[in-house]
Amino acid sequence: MSDNQSWNSSGSEEDAEPRDESGHLVGCVDLSGVLSKWTNYIHGWQDRWVVLKNNTLSYYKSQDETEYGCRGSLCLSKAVVTPHEFDECRLDISVNDSVWYLRAQDPEHRHQWIDSVELHRADSGYGSESSLRRHGSMLSLTSATSGFSATSTSSFKGHSLREKLAEMETFRDILCRQVDTLQKYFDGCSDAVSKDELQRDKIVEDDEDDFPNTRPDGEFLNHGSKEKVFQAVSPKGINGIDFKGEAITFKATTAGILATLSHCIDLMVKREDSWQKRVDKETEKRRRIEEGYKSALNDMKKKSHFRGPDYEEGPNSLINEDEFFDAVEAALDRQDKIEEQSHTEKIRIHRSSPVPPGDVYSSVGTHRFSEKVEEMVQNHMTYSLQDVGGDANWQLVVEEGEMKVYRREVEENGIVLDPLKATHSVKGVTGHEVCHFFWDTAYRNDWETTIENFNVVETLSENATVVYQTHKRVWPASQRDVLYLSAMRKILSNNENDPDTWLVCNFSVDHDDAQPPGRCVRAKINIGMICQTLVSPPEGDKEISRDNILCKITYVANVNPGGWAPASVLRAVAKREYPKFLKRFTSYVQEKTAGKPILF
Repeated sequence: MSDNQSWNSSGSEEDAEPRDESGHLVGCVDLSGVLSKWTNYIHGWQDRWVVLKNNTLSYYKSQDETEYGCRGSLCLSKAVVTPHEFDECRLDISVNDSVWYLRAQDPEHRHQWIDSVELHRADSGYGSESSLRRHGSMLSLTSATSGFSATSTSSFKGHSLREKLAEMETFRDILCRQVDTLQKYFDGCSDAVSKDELQRDKIVEDDEDDFPNTRPDGEFLNHGSKEKVFQAVSPKGINGIDFKGEAITFKATTAGILATLSHCIDLMVKREDSWQKRVDKETEKRRRIEEGYKSALNDMKKKSHFRGPDYEEGPNSLINEDEFFDAVEAALDRQDKIEEQSHTEKIRIHRSSPVPPGDVYSSVGTHRFSEKVEEMVQNHMTYSLQDVGGDANWQLVVEEGEMKVYRREVEENGIVLDPLKATHSVKGVTGHEVCHFFWDTAYRNDWETTIENFNVVETLSENATVVYQTHKRVWPASQRDVLYLSAMRKILSNNENDPDTWLVCNFSVDHDDAQPPGRCVRAKINIGMICQTLVSPPEGDKEISRDNILCKITYVANVNPGGWAPASVLRAVAKREYPKFLKRFTSYVQEKTAGKPILF
């Protein structure tokens, strides 16, 4: 045992990791910098000055406020660092039910923070592989010794087993004494035989000098020597024992030992059955405890994500509708501020996209979706242009100057499917220009503020493409994506006095190259942008200018958002966002066409 102990201890010394004079692991350095920290559902991500030092992670509102004390800190001894599955810049640090959601400025900085936190956590001695190597050998030895002792004592608690063990002790003493007695006898016999052989050899040597010593009648004269020989053969100095009695006693002792051992085995088997039942009971109890622990852990994770950036909408949402709307409204306000800052820069960017001749848009084209496109175009021309003023099913929800927004409330399986229809009049632009900027993806990011990224999956013809786009997530709603076919058409008027109609229709389709990812909710859309250009004759012989043109816009949207967002929230957001979208987009078209030749 001492050899094993010395070997284990020497092994643990070899495994110890290098440390500096202060006792910290070599390579464990302090770190500080700016990280974005999730605050709450109103303020979202905020930049904070974060400091990693002495196994503690602290944060301050800014670097200038470090002297006033930190706003929060985490001890990293038992912290769990989790890199985010999709966001390459984000890391989550949790200690029990406290979770910090942090974002670095790029993936390299995130890796640097994760490595530094892990080094500090390992330096604390909790959960590190080196700590297991340093302490594992001696703990295993102690546990094994104590476990053996506990097993030995606990196995002998039965009263009957104790009695049988006492009998075994008695039999052992008797057997030992019998063995000693027999051994002494055998030793004495061996000594006696050795002495007898020596004495016989000496007598024979002495008598050989007198042979033959006979009388005239031929008889031996040396009778005394023969008597000496026979006397020497008889054992002297050995105490006689009762061999038969000793054998019977020995046989009885061994039989008693065997019987007692058999009884002990029976008792142990019964005890084993009893212990097995107890083990089964304890195993079942442990299983129930583990299930309860897992359930509690899942509940804790849900609670930790509640109000966190990973909280998702769902049928069992913990956020009520008011909080849901407040969170969505706050997130949209932040996006609007960011968009206002970048709007001027987007307008200044010159993008050149060739405008195909008008004849291109007069035909459907030949592709596998041609019939579907023609069907959608006819539906929009038939139903979308109908006046809704006298229809009681349509409700006027927003009226701002020339713009009016109508809504018809429709729900299906608890999902809001309200059709929306907006009419607007914009001066200085033509229907062709409005539809061009709305359809051409080269300008999409300039005016569409809700898109995170998009790509053209397939170009079907010069006036039809299949587009996949993901929208920015508005917490706590899930992120949405949409796959749709976008087609632009020019509908010639049957009457010379009526204007031609330009139309862009976007409707959802399926495509093998754009399967829905697991983290997004796939929305379904059917949208139409219908524009007509009205021209007022200029005075005298003047050429037509942008002051003489007016574009009448009819925008219809049928959107199935999917998911579990509350109906009241969806309606409130639609009422807020659709007018803003129309004003933002039409203002963008006016700014991009100002001073440019008119595109009829």
